[in-house]
Amino acid sequence: MATRHDTMTMLEYEKAYLAEGVTLIGGIDEVGRGPLAGPVVVACVIMPLSTEDIILGVNDSKKLSEKKREQLYDLILDKAIAYRIESMDEKEIDQINILQATKTCMKRCVDNIEVKPQVVLIDAVNIDVDCKVESIIKGDAKSYSIACASIVAKVYRDRLMQEYDAIYPQYGFASNKGYGSAKHIEAIKEIGPCPIHRRSFIKNFVSAQEK
Repeated sequence: MATRHDTMTMLEYEKAYLAEGVTLIGGIDEVGRGPLAGPVVVACVIMPLSTEDIILGVNDSKKLSEKKREQLYDLILDKAIAYRIESMDEKEIDQINILQATKTCMKRCVDNIEVKPQVVLIDAVNIDVDCKVESIIKGDAKSYSIACASIVAKVYRDRLMQEYDAIYPQYGFASNKGYGSAKHIEAIKEIGPCPIHRRSFIKNFVSAQEK
């Protein structure tokens, strides 16, 4: 469970920019690069960074419970100066590959967000946009802004996969979120893929005619 100390230690990068007079700092993160099904989702958020505006408990979305992520999601979107969510579906991912899909969504977030950031902090990726970009390895665990984006992207995508579970219940999307669990792979082998499966990701599990 993230403490106040944990959250405040994630402001190192933001404080360095604030000291230089930079106030509009965007955090960007993606969710869904690894799954066998469903979209990749990217969020960009610009958060207020005064002490009284910091949301305690924010951390890398992978370190938080589903309940905590849901609570923080609403708080983040309520407090955000601006935010943007972009996604790319399985067909586009198959066409251009997952890395390019992720970068394209990141660029779209920056290009289309309502308030333009002066700098964006990104988790381990570089993109070509009209502002400074700082790529931070494991940034979702080191930067408050990236962690906020991580939570937004994660909750948004998880909700999408729960909706897909109602349409394609045999794959267990509500629980596996499209990732390659043993039961999910077995379902693909037994009944074949559904429309939201990434064909480039499942080629080892299906016969040629099912691709």
